[in-house]
Amino acid sequence: MTSMQTTVNQELGLPADLLIIDADTHLTEPRDLWTSRAPAKYADRVPRVEVIDGRNTWVFDGAIVGGAGTSAVVDRAGNKHLGLSFASMSYDDIQPAAFDIHERVTLMDQLGIWAQIIYPNTFGFGGQKFVEQQDEVLRLLTVQIFNDASAEMQSDTNNRLFGMVILPWWDVKASVAEIRRCHAMGMRGVNCGTGPHVIGLPDLGQPHWDPLWDVCAELSMPVNFHIGASTDTMSWFGSSPWPSHDSNTKLAIGSAMMYLSNASVMANLIYGGVLERHPTVQFVSVESGIGWIPFFLQSLDYQQMQSTPGTFGTRYSLTPSEYFRRQMHACFWFEEAGVAEAVATLGDTNVMFETDYPHPTCLYPDSVTIASNAVRSLPEISRRRVMSDNAIRLYNLPVPATKR
Repeated sequence: MTSMQTTVNQELGLPADLLIIDADTHLTEPRDLWTSRAPAKYADRVPRVEVIDGRNTWVFDGAIVGGAGTSAVVDRAGNKHLGLSFASMSYDDIQPAAFDIHERVTLMDQLGIWAQIIYPNTFGFGGQKFVEQQDEVLRLLTVQIFNDASAEMQSDTNNRLFGMVILPWWDVKASVAEIRRCHAMGMRGVNCGTGPHVIGLPDLGQPHWDPLWDVCAELSMPVNFHIGASTDTMSWFGSSPWPSHDSNTKLAIGSAMMYLSNASVMANLIYGGVLERHPTVQFVSVESGIGWIPFFLQSLDYQQMQSTPGTFGTRYSLTPSEYFRRQMHACFWFEEAGVAEAVATLGDTNVMFETDYPHPTCLYPDSVTIASNAVRSLPEISRRRVMSDNAIRLYNLPVPATKR
């Protein structure tokens, strides 16, 4: 327990020893994440950082993936860069906590945060870009190395940082095997891509994926859908901004619309019968915010009766709102107005807090102030759940014995 954690909890109106959990952050992959772990025969083919045209660049089996370090917006002096100015920064420019796990824990102590759930960067927020590698053996190896590194990160930080399992999602049998392997290493949840149908596979509502949901139910592994986790939704800009806008405006519009991409995931999971057939699997809408969800669920409830008459009680035993409260969760960060009302509608066991560090819209360094403004009007039990208990329960986090 740090003095900052005591201060943070005091501002939130919570007990001094309550552990604040940040349910969505990202780690800029270290330069040697893959090269330091690859078998010798693949050491020159796995993802690596090379200097190309004077810029650190991720290269995978000879193909350029993208700039290295450009997902972090906080520089080494602790300044947050706004707009697209962050895109020119690399490892030498960004705050070490963006890519160094021990520096990250130090920063968490300074911010009063006990644990963070970690999502990737380079290959998409759901690992969707791994599919672009044509060598299936190398593709699977690269995913497994990433998961090995995540398990090591959890162990090396004494259960402060928790990576979610990246799936070899192009192969459902391999995905099931990887979930079992990673669960045995102590990992706590699954990071699932949202668009297998985009590359010609069955969509996630089809029975093809039932073995995936079955193993998640068996092992109590929550399934996380991060925004931008499909090959057709991962662009910073997306297709929403009009062509006449400048790049910063396109970033603003594209980022705001990306949150709503999870509305499609939510609707399709529910109407696809996934929650009906797998009533114990827990799903998380990550980095989508929560203010829009009550209206959207009300719309799904209405459309269930108006557009699919006769399905309630036959195809579906619950309304979409009821499915959400039973099996779905969502995270908020920059929202202040309307959070209490959304929590009341969605259920105070269905909402978690996040910061999105170190991405462009992250809460830094004022995360606690914004969070306290958002949850201040909630009853203490609801504040406890949203800021701590829900994430601990959902991900079965191994908190210190004094907190059990």
